[in-house]
Amino acid sequence: MNITIVYDSSTGKTRQASEAMCKLFKGHGHQCQVYSVGKIKPEEVKNAHLICVGTWVKGLFIIKQHPTEASMQFIDELGDLNGKRVVVFCTYLLAAGSTLKQMSHALQASGAEVVARFKYRGPVPGSKFTSFAASI
Repeated sequence: MNITIVYDSSTGKTRQASEAMCKLFKGHGHQCQVYSVGKIKPEEVKNAHLICVGTWVKGLFIIKQHPTEASMQFIDELGDLNGKRVVVFCTYLLAAGSTLKQMSHALQASGAEVVARFKYRGPVPGSKFTSFAASI
């Protein structure tokens, strides 16, 4: 399976999580590429069988958490995703709030099927992601 992971990272935590996810996918025999939202054009990810979009969580400590503007702009620029399978993920410090919900809604509005949502407090994907990577 061809998988593309696209992320927005401020401190490097989301980048590290993306790279760790990619390593897990590759360990299960999949092709996987990782890109920053600023380093890839939206049309370049459309050939992937699975698209993963991640962001760090913006907000005020534990209130008003949301995805970054860059990640939401990238999602908007993807255009028609009818029939595409998508994973959303975020890294956070204190709380993730509605970050994954906001990303999921935007992707579903473009026709994507959101097959999983993950949140990581640090740069290491949890056991739920490890199980997911093994199952596809």
